[in-house]
Amino acid sequence: MTKDTLRLVSWNINSIRLRLPNVEAFVAAEAPDILCFQEIKCQTAEFPEKAFKDMGLPHLAVFGQKGGHHGVAIASREPLDVLDPAPLCREGHARVNSVKVAGLELHNIYLPAGGDVPDPDENPKFAHKLDFVGRLGKHFKTSAKDGQPRVLVGDLNIAPHPSDVWSHKQLLKIVSHTPVETEALEKARQSGGFTDLARHIHDDDQRLYSWWSYRARDWAASNKGRRLDHIWTNQAATPLTDMDSYRIHLGWRGGWKPSDHAPISIAIKPA
Repeated sequence: MTKDTLRLVSWNINSIRLRLPNVEAFVAAEAPDILCFQEIKCQTAEFPEKAFKDMGLPHLAVFGQKGGHHGVAIASREPLDVLDPAPLCREGHARVNSVKVAGLELHNIYLPAGGDVPDPDENPKFAHKLDFVGRLGKHFKTSAKDGQPRVLVGDLNIAPHPSDVWSHKQLLKIVSHTPVETEALEKARQSGGFTDLARHIHDDDQRLYSWWSYRARDWAASNKGRRLDHIWTNQAATPLTDMDSYRIHLGWRGGWKPSDHAPISIAIKPA
């Protein structure tokens, strides 16, 4: 039987097999109903399926990739109807998986980071990133008014607002916060009819981060973070959302061999 409210989590796990103990501890502490992972870094057959069944999350949609790169997965207490992934990645990477769960259409996305040089002519990775964002807007624009409750989550590798980075001025020329990226993401969001829940809930001057670099000696003390992880809902799904439930699970950025991303979550009613 489907629960009255589902706790939905998005987490760039940065290797599902390496950080499986972290996931097991998180599930035991937070009891999520649906976990969307990005950067699982394994092939589909290598995903630790048994461990998730033991955690009470037996329903899986996994899209892995050879070579230990990229990869996305959804683990759920509720049955999943696997959908064709949105055609967003021109390179054929395992970056998108899509399901229908509890009446909701759910899209789990790992958007390309884009390399270090914010110039599409000089940097093919950045060109790929911009192409991906453009495809995202065009794809979801076609279904924006179909009435289907739709949720988009994932590591979008863009911190769109000035308060989504530790220094708006210093990061304007740094990939993830350049104007060409933030404007493209905002255009895509509006085209798809999505609400960025974090900014819908929190004032624009509220600093929100979900990622902190491994390079920092003490990431918590320096707190030079960026909000790269997102939960978006369309017009039909937004009213189903418990706005008071949005969380960035800061504590899980620390501890034993953490990902450089903290999980984020929201509670949402089945459609």
